[in-house]
Amino acid sequence: MKKNRDINSDIKSMIADYMEKGFLENIIDMFRHDGKLYSLIGDLIQDKRVRVRIGITAMLEQLGTLDRPNIAKAVPNILPLVSHENPVVRGDASNLLGIIGDSKAVPFLEKALSDENPDVRLIAREAIDDIKKQSGQSSYQ
Repeated sequence: MKKNRDINSDIKSMIADYMEKGFLENIIDMFRHDGKLYSLIGDLIQDKRVRVRIGITAMLEQLGTLDRPNIAKAVPNILPLVSHENPVVRGDASNLLGIIGDSKAVPFLEKALSDENPDVRLIAREAIDDIKKQSGQSSYQ
């Protein structure tokens, strides 16, 4: 089991380093060929490097078109981050959930509508609207 954690840690570090260097297309190909990598999104969006976090967002936007059937695999590892102690992580997680468009995220995002941070509240509202648009429902009021 420890070996799997070491491998995941190595892969996560490699993806973050590649993302920081701007190798977005390479990473997108990796995710398209190995759906298990989606489980790393929750950790990657917490990276301290802004370029990595922006890259993860851009990657998910592209994978939403290129790999739609697998993108929801990231949701279980992102959902807990909506209540993370850091408001940047909460906002980024909410944004990713909106991009993914999985309706299972709506109850978590609705709780974020009362977040202490106004930016997190705004992002959560926009994410709910995005999810509802993707599912064909009317926007959140």
